[in-house]
Amino acid sequence: MRKLLSLVLIGFTAGNVARAAGYEAKPKDHYFDAYQPLKAPTPEKHLLKAGDRLAICGDSITEQKMYSRIMETYLTVCAPELNLSVRQYGWSGEKAPGFLARMTNDCLRFKPTIATTCYGMNDHEYRTYEPAIGNLYSNTSVRIIEAFEANRARVVQGSAGCVGKRPTWSKFTNSTTEDLNVNLCTLRNIGIQVAKKERAGFADVFWPMLVERHEAIAKYGENYALPGKDGVHPGWAGHVVMAYAFLHSFGLDGDIGIFTVDLGKKSAKVSAGHELVGFSDGELKVVSHKYPFCIGEGDPAKDDNIRSGTMLVPFNQELNRLTLVVKHGKAKSYKVTWGAGSRVYSAADLAKGVNLAMDFGTNPFSENFKKVDDAVAKKQEFETQQIKGIFHGPRGKQNMEGEAVSTEKERDGLVAAIKAAFVPVAHTIKIEAQ
Repeated sequence: MRKLLSLVLIGFTAGNVARAAGYEAKPKDHYFDAYQPLKAPTPEKHLLKAGDRLAICGDSITEQKMYSRIMETYLTVCAPELNLSVRQYGWSGEKAPGFLARMTNDCLRFKPTIATTCYGMNDHEYRTYEPAIGNLYSNTSVRIIEAFEANRARVVQGSAGCVGKRPTWSKFTNSTTEDLNVNLCTLRNIGIQVAKKERAGFADVFWPMLVERHEAIAKYGENYALPGKDGVHPGWAGHVVMAYAFLHSFGLDGDIGIFTVDLGKKSAKVSAGHELVGFSDGELKVVSHKYPFCIGEGDPAKDDNIRSGTMLVPFNQELNRLTLVVKHGKAKSYKVTWGAGSRVYSAADLAKGVNLAMDFGTNPFSENFKKVDDAVAKKQEFETQQIKGIFHGPRGKQNMEGEAVSTEKERDGLVAAIKAAFVPVAHTIKIEAQ
């Protein structure tokens, strides 16, 4: 059946792929007229399972170790109950066939149970779409999914993002930026069809990035380069959009915690993952065993920071909710102080619940969060060295199996450093009538 599927997919073109299903809603702007994005499938709820081993696979954009780092840090501190392990397999310049050729040696040997792929950027060859491009991409994508599934690993097929301009390395000078993005949109559509037929997940990177790029430029100006200054490699804001796409595809519930204060009864309670130390005189004291994702205080008008990216997609609303609910307040408004920051909320808003993770970019978790994130960055940097420098270098050629064992021992120490950095955080929320 799957061999037949591969042959069927080879026949897809831009036109008949677009006719195969419904479309995404497009903004009412002629900029989007050339695009026919298929409706992305709804993610499966709770796709991740406790103890999963996640492989994050892709090209140089993955090798930037930015969206992969956001993902791993998020899964470590925001969903510790899953107890996941993560590896990134980014390789600069790689196309899907390149990963297929190396995946047994580099990836499957570590027995992933779930994998994300993010190819298509190099596969589209930075030029106008031709059927041969789609044929190769679809056929190779099927073979990658089949190889993972044969090794008992579930797969999320991710699309590439968009381009902001034709990059300097493109040889096809007659192809416009729109030509390239239409090509990438076509590969995205093919990826959706592959994922549906193969019963894999799908992460839509392209469409949110294209839409948000256009809207961000309208709001902040041409210097806001969501896909990156070179047109291809995003900064932090673009990588937040990418990380959101993959985390969204996992069907996570996004509830980091709920702190409920009843001012009438002078009582409080907290959700799982947090311990209530006490509540008196308007002060809620908690010890937390899971963190919110700390988005920082970057300028939303610049593409070089995480906070800006979280304002383009519903990262905080969907994935990063640390909610404070304050009931039965007699005052019209209350000042909430958390760490060094304070905000004033109406009693009505507090009764509905406010998202501390979104409103306090810097908070009592920030210092410990950075330690975990730094440890994740060091581990992922080693993973690039392990695969590219050692497995595919002289040492690997001389003794592949021995190097696999010895480098894993070094990586184990870096994994242990992440776990050591992730410690409970004691914090206080002060609520004062205004």
